[in-house]
Amino acid sequence: MIVLLLAAIVTVSIVLIIASQMRERARIERARKITSLEDRYKRANRLLSELPGQYLTNDLKLLLVRNMEDTCRALIALRAGSSVSSWQASVAEQRQKIENNDDQRPPVKIDSPDKSTYVQELLQNLFKLIEGMHKSGQIDGPTAKKNLKFVLFLVHKTHADLHVFQARDYVKQNQIRKAIHAYHLASTEMGKSRDNPMAVKAVKSFRTRIKELESLEQGETAQASAEGQSKLDREWDNFLHDDEWRKKADYDD
Repeated sequence: MIVLLLAAIVTVSIVLIIASQMRERARIERARKITSLEDRYKRANRLLSELPGQYLTNDLKLLLVRNMEDTCRALIALRAGSSVSSWQASVAEQRQKIENNDDQRPPVKIDSPDKSTYVQELLQNLFKLIEGMHKSGQIDGPTAKKNLKFVLFLVHKTHADLHVFQARDYVKQNQIRKAIHAYHLASTEMGKSRDNPMAVKAVKSFRTRIKELESLEQGETAQASAEGQSKLDREWDNFLHDDEWRKKADYDD
């Protein structure tokens, strides 16, 4: 009897220890999941808040909103805390504004290497987020493909923005050869998205501007160059703002 009693005590002790370890592992895993989900929400929210307004189409905004909605639901299922409810309410309000076309954001000029690098980092994070949504089944293959190609186009556009800004500055300093080189670099960047109709349009504009600058370098009047610069400046500054672009933003499959 004593032996059986001792064996029972040992068995119960082992069971309690195993159960305690399992509960601790479950607690740690739950905390890990919550932290991961909170980080995911903050990353998507950062992209929605900090990407330049001219880059965020309604499709991209709604993708980010969907990611945050799914994250909030997962956090609620894990009973993550009271802050999730406020996040969920904020996301619902954001979705309503986007669907009503009331979510207008100011454009940001890419006029320095630091800005260009920062925006490229945001776009790379957006690319990874869309890839993750596809792998997790949040979006289908065609939707992921269309948006990933568009994000790559935006990366090329960011590079081109900086080259155009530098070219304008070189023209003001009468460094025509450097300006021509900068426009060539901008044209090369946009040429990487040659299946996007707006990128093709941009490349044609850059080539026209290069010819104008080459004529100026050869001694022709500066008036034509100034007029060409003004026209290209207006077109480029409005490149991602007009109705034409919004109609052509999607790629053909």
